[in-house]
This record gives sequence, structure tokens and C-alpha cells, in this order.
Amino acid sequence: MKIDQTLEITIPQELSGFRLDQALAEMCPEYSRSRLKTWVISGDIRVDGEILRPKDKVKSGELVLLNPVADTSSEVKAESIELNIVYEDESLLVVNKPAGLVVHPAVGNWNGTLQNALLHHDASLEGLPRAGLVHRIDKDTSGLLMVARTLTAHKDLVEQLQARAFEREYLAVVRGYMTAGGSVDKPLARHPTDRKKYAVRGGGKQAITHYRVDTRFAKHTLLKVKLETGRTHQIRVHMSHISHPIVGDQVYGGRFKMMANASELLSDTLRAFKRQALHAARLGVIHPESGEAIAWDCPLPDDMKNLVKVLGQETPVQ
Repeated sequence: MKIDQTLEITIPQELSGFRLDQALAEMCPEYSRSRLKTWVISGDIRVDGEILRPKDKVKSGELVLLNPVADTSSEVKAESIELNIVYEDESLLVVNKPAGLVVHPAVGNWNGTLQNALLHHDASLEGLPRAGLVHRIDKDTSGLLMVARTLTAHKDLVEQLQARAFEREYLAVVRGYMTAGGSVDKPLARHPTDRKKYAVRGGGKQAITHYRVDTRFAKHTLLKVKLETGRTHQIRVHMSHISHPIVGDQVYGGRFKMMANASELLSDTLRAFKRQALHAARLGVIHPESGEAIAWDCPLPDDMKNLVKVLGQETPVQ
């Protein structure tokens, strides 16, 4: 199905002389190489009005017109799933994702995802990569996510994300009493033995996390965490690396150990908290149409709010 949107891209000087398929892969990383090649062959991508072959060379200044086609071979079905929409206009929308909701289909979760819900909310998102989702957060992390509604907005937001222009602040409850904030600048890569996990490893991708103390408890701390980069599991791995894992993290939290002299209420609350206490609380971008800086804030969900309340009741704030 053709989507009534056209993306215009000018070949930059650094890609002059590249094959068309190579240049497209560099300029449109949000689409797979195979999908781009299919569109070139079908004539849905034209260069200065001409249909070229994937191997044809391109020149600086040439205008590429991309008319996307929904990929029906791997179509994600629309599903009626409730969405908590924080903001919406013609270019983008912002949703508050609850913990437990997978962002997009993958092995083990082909249905019931945020992407399925977005397609039900707006069928035109079918023509955008992953229904317009620009970034993602883990299944058991709650909070704000940005969704583009047009190809132009998607391209702009992806470029902002790649340029580290997004403002992303999280709230996290970590184990241990922290006296001050700081930064973690440690590269991340796949874990050497468990491919579902990530670890701090030399030769990995650069990852930078900044954190500051919001509230101190006797043996826990509520942090405000800002991402400079956005690697998979970044905050969770970095906090574990500095020996302050996030409360409830079943993957990076290590063996559960109850704090000494904990009351029955605190003990029960900590044992029952089975997801990482991590919430995407603030999201800011430059609006792709107006050019204005715009940001949204999202309060803690009930489970984290209750966790913080119990920690505050049980242990005096320092």
C-alpha cells in the first residue's frame, strides 16, 4: 500500500560517487537495506526524477524522492490497546508507556505491543518505520516515548536523536546511599556469554550517563538520570557497574538481599517490586515543524510512587 507522503533528500557531498543503495543506507538508516532496494527496483525511489538501479552511482546535489510503501510481507496488525497520549499534533505524538508493555513486535512478543496500538490509533503510521516510533524503552520501564506522524517529522527527529539533541531524563530508585551525583562514561557491548544482556566492555559503543541525587533514603537513593547517548539497557548497566543497581532489576540487579532492620512493610514492598524502578519522566525536542523547543513531564506511576513513599516512611530522609 502506498502512503501519501514523499520524502525529499539531497545527496550530500560526502556521498557523491556512492552506489545508490549505499547512499540510501547512509541517509535513511531507519529503513532496512533490503526494503530500500525493493523500493528502488519498484520505482518508488527516484533520483532527479529518474528511476535508477541500486548499483548506479549518485552525485552531490541530486534530489532523491522516496515514496514509501507499507511492507505487507511483515505487516504488524492494528490492535485496540489503550494508549495514554500526552501530546498530539499533525507531526508527532507523545505517549506515556506503562511498565509491562513491549514497544514493538519481536521474538516472543508478536502482538499486544505499543506499535500494534499506534496502528489502531492512526492507520497512516503504517508507512513509517515501526509506526513512527523514533526511540524505545524497555518493556518494564515506564514513561514517555516520541512518535513521528510524517516522514518529514520522522527524518528530523531521527537526526535530532543521532545528534544527541533529545532531552531525556529518567527517575530511578537505586540500591545504596549516594552522597553526590556524577557521570558514567563507559562503552557498552553485548555480554560475552549472555547475548540477551549488555555489559561494559572495551571496544563497545560509547555510552554516557549523567545522574544527580533527588532524594536520599537510608540505603536507597532516588536519582534523576540524563542520557547523553541512548544504548540498549544503558542506565541499567551503568548503574549496576558503579554498584548501585536499580531496585527490582531482574537482569542487572544481582542477587536480592534484604536490608538489615527493614520493617515488614518495606520488606514486602521491595520483594513485590518485580520490575526495574526506572521511569522516563521528561522528554524534550525541537518541534520538526515550528522549530520551537518543546518538552513534556510525566509523574511517577503508582508502583514507583508507592515504593518511594514506603522508603520515605521507613527511613528518615538525610
